[in-house]
Amino acid sequence: MLPSDVIVRRASPHDAAALGELGIDLMRTHYAFDGRRFLEPTQADAGGYARFLESQLDDDASIVLVAEQRGRIVGYIYAAIEPLSWKELRDECGFIHDLLVTDQARGRGAGEGLLNAAIEWLRERGMPRVVLGTAAQNDNARRLFERRGFRPTMIEMTLEL
Repeated sequence: MLPSDVIVRRASPHDAAALGELGIDLMRTHYAFDGRRFLEPTQADAGGYARFLESQLDDDASIVLVAEQRGRIVGYIYAAIEPLSWKELRDECGFIHDLLVTDQARGRGAGEGLLNAAIEWLRERGMPRVVLGTAAQNDNARRLFERRGFRPTMIEMTLEL
């Protein structure tokens, strides 16, 4: 359940800097899980991440939502409609690309609120399913997704060359 002082809303260009910082946090989290698999974040990446997410704001096939608490962005989700993929052997679907909630706001419903809002946006667009990936070590995220009804379907494996 979403705390009464947290609102979930569409991101705006005004949120770009905060989104960039949250994107860096997402990169740091994944890099800490597996530094060989994920990109090593640098502070310069915040601008690139912010520009990328800002570029998605006007795309009819994607949505970026933020969770805001007392005027501060405490999380975001980036979801999109992905076309049929022969490479991935799946039909058109909704895809959750990013979901991050700050450490201070974690465990209080902001992530669930963001996830529910993105799922509803995808449902309204006729998507038959929603697909996402999560780091194998990210137990908290996996529990959130499983509570919402997601089931494991693929396991990514990596070989370093």
